[in-house]
Amino acid sequence: MRKTTFALYFGNRGFFPGELIADARKSMIRALERNNYGYLIMDETLTRYGAVETITEGALFAEFLAANKGNYDGIILSLPNFGDENGAYVALRDAGVPILVQAFPDEMDKMDFAHRRDAMCGKLAMCNLLRQAGVKYSLTKSFCVSPDSEKFDDELKDFAAVCRVVRGMARFNIGAIGARTTAFKTVRCDEIAFQRKGINIETIDMSMVFAMMDKVDADKLKKKSEVYASLSDFGTYPPEKLENIARLGVVIDELIEIYDLHAIAIRCWDELQKKYGVAPCLILGELNERGIAAACELDITNAVMMRAMGLAADCPVMLLDVNNNYLESEEKVIFFHCGPAPASLMQRKGKIEEHLMFRKSYGEGSGVGINKGKFIVGDVTIGSFKTENGRLCAFACDGELTDDSLPECFFGCGTVFKKAGANNMLNYMARNGYRHHVAVTRGNVSAAVKEAFENYLDIDIDVL
Repeated sequence: MRKTTFALYFGNRGFFPGELIADARKSMIRALERNNYGYLIMDETLTRYGAVETITEGALFAEFLAANKGNYDGIILSLPNFGDENGAYVALRDAGVPILVQAFPDEMDKMDFAHRRDAMCGKLAMCNLLRQAGVKYSLTKSFCVSPDSEKFDDELKDFAAVCRVVRGMARFNIGAIGARTTAFKTVRCDEIAFQRKGINIETIDMSMVFAMMDKVDADKLKKKSEVYASLSDFGTYPPEKLENIARLGVVIDELIEIYDLHAIAIRCWDELQKKYGVAPCLILGELNERGIAAACELDITNAVMMRAMGLAADCPVMLLDVNNNYLESEEKVIFFHCGPAPASLMQRKGKIEEHLMFRKSYGEGSGVGINKGKFIVGDVTIGSFKTENGRLCAFACDGELTDDSLPECFFGCGTVFKKAGANNMLNYMARNGYRHHVAVTRGNVSAAVKEAFENYLDIDIDVL
């Protein structure tokens, strides 16, 4: 993913010391460079210290934003002092991206007229103005915070996550590859509700996929086979298993290019098993590693959630079943899936195995392709998505994957998720009609997803 970039706005009022603006520009640039974010900043010669304190200067900043449209993900509205409201309105009314309102703290030994900022008071006034104007904005957790502080590093990280989600979710294409498996009514969704939020769904029939698989270019097939062979140990399975998995992988890549797809959900059984004797798990893991959200069982809604969480965490995502109780614990749950995890969320290279349910149903060798391995441990965010009554709805929560052991006989890839009140989470999912699937990514980003969904994208979300 490209570097998250912010446009920098500095507010000023003429009777405050202008030197504060000069210092603030340096301080903010240090913070952004320290945290490896990009920035765009208006030429300081255009106005006094490059700040906005009049309507005319606000218009200059609006022109600066227009000239750089598409090159920044959010705006940091920095208040070294009180800040002019009229100029800010003209500058930011058409911004169309998240805005973080940051105010510098006053220092007790610099409260004289030459040094006092009054930025706290100015932030309240500025937020009131933005709200009146219908301009969406975000707040720092610490109401006044210096860019030179460690606390501001966390503020930047959280705001960058919000900006990535808002930009990435505003308009994108998702491929629904194959029809919904008849038995899985749980993954039904409202395409029109998605379309009205800019999420376009392209449906692709499996017959088209199979026709393309049979005509795959030999060089592409060879390269894709090498990629998959490097990701997992295929053991003694016959070479045609790897070849058939690679054929499907090449075709999905071609569909992604043809339809400009940013996410996919695939009908993963039973035609693939009956015709080609493979499962697509390894393919999905590799796509997720590349940042293309890929869900199995045609779960379109959670492919959307995977995209949002991946953008927030700046990390690959996997889709798991909420599957089993863990002993009698009410704070632990076993998550499971056949093996579609990206390499970033596995402890080591996986091993290709056969899907036992497919072998039972369709015979030995019918479902080769699950990537068996051990998931990472540590802090994670999980979430799920649905459409209901024309609305887009989601929930998310933070927790951890533990190193608790599972029985040797446990099929597929399993892990233990721990969260205080996990039993309450299960009841919430059941009562509110969420799928048995959750998206999982590294780190705790539920607050950023909530801010993006609720404040900027008008998507209902609960954080548990």
